[in-house]
Amino acid sequence: MSRAAAPFALLPGAEESPVILHVPHSAREIPADVRAGILLDDTELARELDHITDAHTDVLAGLAAQTAAVAPWRFVNRLSRLVVDPERFPDEREEMLAVGMGAVYTRTTHRRALRPADLDPQPLIDRYFRPYARSMTEAVAGRLAATGRAVVLDIHSYPTERLPYEMHGEGPRPPVCLGTDAFHTQQELLDRAREAFAESGGTEVDSPFSGTYVPLEHYGADSRVAALMVEIRRDTYMTEPGGAAGPGLTRLASALAAVVDAVS
Repeated sequence: MSRAAAPFALLPGAEESPVILHVPHSAREIPADVRAGILLDDTELARELDHITDAHTDVLAGLAAQTAAVAPWRFVNRLSRLVVDPERFPDEREEMLAVGMGAVYTRTTHRRALRPADLDPQPLIDRYFRPYARSMTEAVAGRLAATGRAVVLDIHSYPTERLPYEMHGEGPRPPVCLGTDAFHTQQELLDRAREAFAESGGTEVDSPFSGTYVPLEHYGADSRVAALMVEIRRDTYMTEPGGAAGPGLTRLASALAAVVDAVS
């Protein structure tokens, strides 16, 4: 995990596409200097990465992009969410601070110490979180300029069994969870996604996870930016907790491509 990696990548699609597949949690890479501040030994860290990483979602997005009639753009995080989580609020607005999982995690999925409790998160936020947020904001602005709208499909996966860190995990755990935002998720977008994933075993809305990612500059302010979170239960496409992908990945990629085509 010491190999240098580009922090994130914007992978171009068709110029006429408004869609960005956002893949924030697929990577396991941790820079060596960041690794030095993590309390877990290598075996413990590997196990934590198995639980916390949305494994193969970058591959899923890539297959969907290849399959779609109009290729979407992709914004892919190349670093683990254990470096920073780009989807959290970087301040006291973030409810996951209550379990040590704000923008910079101090606790693990099983509520163990990940970093010292008195850690100052600001250096990591300045180094990794803010550049990511700026670049994603620019990516959305690019789609708005080119097409007059932007559609962010936020691609995640989640474990079959609830993990101790989950604050709202008591609801159904369907094969596909669709997370919504009252301002940015239009009913038509939600309906198209439910139709596309109907043969993937069923969907639920906002269970066990709710909400979706929109850059803060646009959040709650620009109705031209539509957004939907797609959370895929891991047993539908891989061996849990951190194993290989199976044939379900291709089927789910086809369903995701159908969503892309329906909203492009």
